[in-house]
Amino acid sequence: MFSVTLGFVYKMNVKRVMWTELSDAQLLAQCAVDTYRASGPGGQKRNKTSSAVRLRHSPTGLFVIAEESRSQHENRARALRRLRQALYLKWRDELSPEMLAELAARSDYAVIRDGEGRLRLGCKDPRFWPTVGLVLDVLQAVGARVSDAAKTLGISTGNLIAFLQSDDKVWEQANHLRARFGLKALR
Repeated sequence: MFSVTLGFVYKMNVKRVMWTELSDAQLLAQCAVDTYRASGPGGQKRNKTSSAVRLRHSPTGLFVIAEESRSQHENRARALRRLRQALYLKWRDELSPEMLAELAARSDYAVIRDGEGRLRLGCKDPRFWPTVGLVLDVLQAVGARVSDAAKTLGISTGNLIAFLQSDDKVWEQANHLRARFGLKALR
């Protein structure tokens, strides 16, 4: 089971990188950790041990759950990966107009595009989730208008939509942003 809930988040110009670049131990130290017995298939051992893990990241209020494995250690590792993903999906960094204007020309952004200048990252690429965070930040900064976001990112609208569709959670978050700005959901 995969679950992410956004609690009350207080943003005071806090950058997401403060949390995403922490080691697992440092990030875990910022979390309230609950373990409990998960129900469902898995045999007698699963029903007798508290192997499911719920993390609540105190600074942001994000919750994640991992309960697939019979091993608490595996579930804790999964929950930490999910927390990092949730930070990229749910926590928005504010981008100034100056940052937006120079984004497409930045060398650190250029390395995530292929030779044709397109975003073609798979979910297993380590650059995928940081790129998701950046793309959603840009989308928020331009009022969730896809054509404006694509222009800011220096890619085509079709490429941006394909990138957003590459993961269901990313697509869902993009549509949440559009709804927040009073725009129709992308189809």
